[in-house]
Amino acid sequence: MVPDQDDRSDGHSRPPPGSPVLEAILENERNRRYLGQRLDAAGDRIDTDLLGDIVRHGPVLEALLEEPLDRRGIEARLDVSRATSHRYTQWLDEQDFVEKVDGRFQLTWRGEVVAEEMLRFEANVRTAHRLTPLLDVICEDHREFVIEPFVDATITVAEPDDPYKPVERFIALVNESETFRGFNTTHMAPLVLGEFHQRVFNETDTEIIYLPHIAEKLCEAYPERARKAIDRGHLTLRTREDLPYGLALFGDRVGIGGYDETTGLMQVFVDTDAPIAREWADRVYASVRADSKSLEEQSGLIR
Repeated sequence: MVPDQDDRSDGHSRPPPGSPVLEAILENERNRRYLGQRLDAAGDRIDTDLLGDIVRHGPVLEALLEEPLDRRGIEARLDVSRATSHRYTQWLDEQDFVEKVDGRFQLTWRGEVVAEEMLRFEANVRTAHRLTPLLDVICEDHREFVIEPFVDATITVAEPDDPYKPVERFIALVNESETFRGFNTTHMAPLVLGEFHQRVFNETDTEIIYLPHIAEKLCEAYPERARKAIDRGHLTLRTREDLPYGLALFGDRVGIGGYDETTGLMQVFVDTDAPIAREWADRVYASVRADSKSLEEQSGLIR
């Protein structure tokens, strides 16, 4: 049986608390558009040339974040000349990013923070670039989607010669999982895929939140299978009047689907097994579920 997700909310449609890391990510997401205003209010903006220099010195900052190095170690690690390593360390020293300990350059606490934020910046820019196919189809109003947990995600995009590639990836993950929860703006998979729905109804403990008319179409397409699966407690269907995108929670992975508004076909599917992504997805799902209705609260969908 799928666990009762109602236990995950506090009765006021608020999501459960997350780990400090997740809370920090979500807080950054909420405040990102106001950071400029806060910096202006503080009256001490960093010169853009310095920001550019930090990015240019990213490789040496990253190397020293791993371990202290002398100049020869920097030259070997980054494959740079003696003159270049001298310029690197001179600049780092001028910014108070390093201190020399036992002949090796070691990041100061300030240097560590700058190095970590530089890496985070690079990771988020790269992730935003990779997630472009998904970001292009997610409604701008749904800002609860954050990119940071998906830095190493698998991204499957529909191709002209393989338009069902994202759906196939999604189905493969369902087939590997004993449990499945999710919500979606359209059918998780085309209704014509009877074998997929047979597995969802009979072999995988499933809970899905659909728009009301989508749930109705599913029940019309498979009335007997759906009824039996629901009666056995194998399948739970819920509905909500508005959904942001497609979210899928498998046994050990999280997936997000984006759809073509005209055809309704899945255009992109992004999935990952990163724990922080799972924590974020559990939180989002609990919030959406708290604002949904079970089929038992509605008449006519299941007969």
